[in-house]
Amino acid sequence: QVQLVESGGGSVHIGESLRLSCSASGNIFSANTMGWFRQAPGNKRELVADIFVDGSANYADSVRGRFTISRDDTTFTPTVYLHMGSLKPDDTGVYVCKYTAGTREYWGQGTQVTVSS
Repeated sequence: QVQLVESGGGSVHIGESLRLSCSASGNIFSANTMGWFRQAPGNKRELVADIFVDGSANYADSVRGRFTISRDDTTFTPTVYLHMGSLKPDDTGVYVCKYTAGTREYWGQGTQVTVSS
């Protein structure tokens, strides 16, 4: 089992920034991908960004250039960060952390991000 603890959500205005973090603990595999998905009301959950343990990252087209994902694997609780800049109302949603290692996947509880004018 892997446990994920998320933090950093909140309410901001258009153009502001937020940083989300997600720490994983438990049965951590050395080869893993950590990432963030988001779900807005009435929409499907979508990938925002993810990052493999070697640092290679993927971004949704809608956030590329505004969001940056990074990770810290220097401790026994690997942590993934999502720096969100130039936030827009369309970025509003519940952001959920995901950990994947092979066929195993685990999800966090989610943290709300609200962007308003």
